[in-house]
Amino acid sequence: MRKEIILLKYGEVVMKGLNRSYFDRRIVQRVKFLLGSVYGKFTTEYSQSTLCVRGSDDADMDAAFEACKKVFGIISVCKGFECEKDMNDILSCIRENADILLGDAKTFRCSAKRSDKSFPLSSPEISAEAGGAILSVRHDMKVDVHDPEATVVVEIRDNYAFVHGKGEKGAGGMPVGTAGSGLLLLSGGIDSPVAGYMMAKRGMKIDAVYFESPPYTSEAAKEKVKSLAKMLSGYCGRIHLHSISVTEIQEELMNKCEQRMFTVLLRRFMVRLANKLAEEFQQDALITGESIGQVASQTINAIQVTNCVSALPVFRPCIGMDKEEIVQISRKAGFFETSILPYEDCCTVFTPKHPNLRPTAEEAETEEAKIDVDGLIERAYATRHKV
Repeated sequence: MRKEIILLKYGEVVMKGLNRSYFDRRIVQRVKFLLGSVYGKFTTEYSQSTLCVRGSDDADMDAAFEACKKVFGIISVCKGFECEKDMNDILSCIRENADILLGDAKTFRCSAKRSDKSFPLSSPEISAEAGGAILSVRHDMKVDVHDPEATVVVEIRDNYAFVHGKGEKGAGGMPVGTAGSGLLLLSGGIDSPVAGYMMAKRGMKIDAVYFESPPYTSEAAKEKVKSLAKMLSGYCGRIHLHSISVTEIQEELMNKCEQRMFTVLLRRFMVRLANKLAEEFQQDALITGESIGQVASQTINAIQVTNCVSALPVFRPCIGMDKEEIVQISRKAGFFETSILPYEDCCTVFTPKHPNLRPTAEEAETEEAKIDVDGLIERAYATRHKV
């Protein structure tokens, strides 16, 4: 039996110009890193917007296939086989592996791509020959060129040929690390992991900060956030997760400031602390899961008041999405079941019954004049630790 290979098809990276090689290298680096955590040894070879992954005899190709589906920059992941660039060998491969290529499908079509135009058969002729090979061993199959249950693809390359199925959808986007770095404010809810995922998909390297509030928040809540960070790292590589206690800040706000301003004031402290952390670790931006109007701290006015204290740009990729759209991405990425675990986060502690929906910067500054902002920031930042 022929050894199985995995073919990774590049997405929008192919539209890059003279710096295309930089993006290509990032994809290969990410693939090699992921495959390093899968049992067996793997090699990669790039050719014409496709990365071919070959495994050793003991390699876990199924695990490698699943890992490669999480590589940003790849739009399709296909299982297939490598052949000699000879029609007899290609047809033999198809007949030998028809069951793997077609599965339980009852209808199919064949397509062919020739990057080597010197190959003696045209693409339609290759497709016809391949279809005949399938019908010779799978008598239950029927050809359906419009809406088939399975597709078998023959690719004629410069030095060899590939035979593979249609494949499964990849993660898409741009390679991680090609668009700077961002610090994600990771709360443990549904929205913030999705926000991190979306920015990583656009090529951003992600680290995260979690604001805890002991004894009002539990270790179980922190473990939940750690789990979400680990899931997110499956897409964007290693994540440095930091935790900062805001207990003193929250108690000070409750004791000395107007209650209806509590939410936006706490948010301003979080953004100040995140800026300080991002500066220390040379992050380029902050990332939050805010969606306009979803809660009191996410009205336009509240967001403007929060932005006032940030020296860095704040990216909010969920800003125009409704909750169902965010949930769909959360489910797709595999975060949802963990995100809905019923553990508290600091944003739900001391939440006022009637928050100010239209705060102004002047109101926030008036309230902050009642407390030692700089001292609270320094003492909170001193609690920072890696999780």
